[in-house]
Amino acid sequence: MSEVRVKGLADLNKFLQQLPVKIEQSVLRGALRAGANVVMAEAKANVPVESGQLRDGLKVSTSSRRGRVTAKVKATGKHAHIAPWLEYGTAAHKITAKGKGMFFGGLFVKGVQHPGSRPKPFMRPALDGRAQDAVSAAARYMKQRLATKHGLDTSGIEVDDE
Repeated sequence: MSEVRVKGLADLNKFLQQLPVKIEQSVLRGALRAGANVVMAEAKANVPVESGQLRDGLKVSTSSRRGRVTAKVKATGKHAHIAPWLEYGTAAHKITAKGKGMFFGGLFVKGVQHPGSRPKPFMRPALDGRAQDAVSAAARYMKQRLATKHGLDTSGIEVDDE
């Protein structure tokens, strides 16, 4: 795995320590959202597409609780429940009908044996493949936001991919 070098992280940390908590959290939320958007774009490119609704339901969310700021890429919408089945696969299992039975293969049956499915991961490979880009995006966002919105001198902070 390659490294992302951000020069001036100590300066950046000093800036963040001086900021009020509300500003710090909003800057961090924005930075984490910028990084998570990079991962989400890769996950959307990797997701197995049938109808496109799972791909279109991938969203980024951020939260801040008890001083901890987090960002998530998550599946939302009508097909969100399918995401873990695709990511991790399913074991062989029996599907039983409720009530009188179910129509399967032209017959009315009480149950069928599902063979399971192989994993088709799309979220983890997106994170593994784009983690460095996500860190760079977050660092660029923080540098830009602190300079423009809060008037801080961020000239000593360099992100290697700039």
